[in-house]
Amino acid sequence: MNKHFSTRSFVILALLIGLLLLMSTTPLGYMNIGPLAITFNVIPVAIAAIALGPVGGAICGAVFGLTSFLQCIGIGGMSAMGAALFAIHPFYAFVQRFVPRVLDGFLLGYIFRATNRRAPSSVACMVTGFCSAFLNTLLFMAALILLFGGTEYVQNLAGGRNWIVFVCTFVGVNAVAEMVSSTVLTGAIGAALIKAGLIHAEK
Repeated sequence: MNKHFSTRSFVILALLIGLLLLMSTTPLGYMNIGPLAITFNVIPVAIAAIALGPVGGAICGAVFGLTSFLQCIGIGGMSAMGAALFAIHPFYAFVQRFVPRVLDGFLLGYIFRATNRRAPSSVACMVTGFCSAFLNTLLFMAALILLFGGTEYVQNLAGGRNWIVFVCTFVGVNAVAEMVSSTVLTGAIGAALIKAGLIHAEK
């Protein structure tokens, strides 16, 4: 992609943002299980990073993060954990929901570029999809522990366990489901878009 967005890039970005907004406000984007939710919103973020690089990934990550934060106050859905964190510290809740998603999208742009130079584009798309879900979980939980680890709410969730054990058991099946779905779907969609010439994957 050129340094400046082309018309095609703006169209792709607008479509992905629209898809993210749709997914964030309908059951298409989340599958709620307990206090956490399996989210499929990492997939459009990964596609944006593949098609538009770090900037496009960061923009879609920001949209994802903003919609995630709005669910803390019941807009576009309701997050039980988000509502609890918002009641404790609204600004920290915003940072915890927003910043990890922006970083995720930004880093994915570089991950795809680096992988695409060493492997077929289809493989690079799958790696980017996996990393999208993995980094989303890792950064989300790291921000949760950093900003809210000392609160009674998170301490009760941890139940006295080591932080690493807590993260692994807490995200559990949700994280695995996100990684599998994001790897498969991002790989298939990204490869199809590249093959159709709708996006150009630079080597």
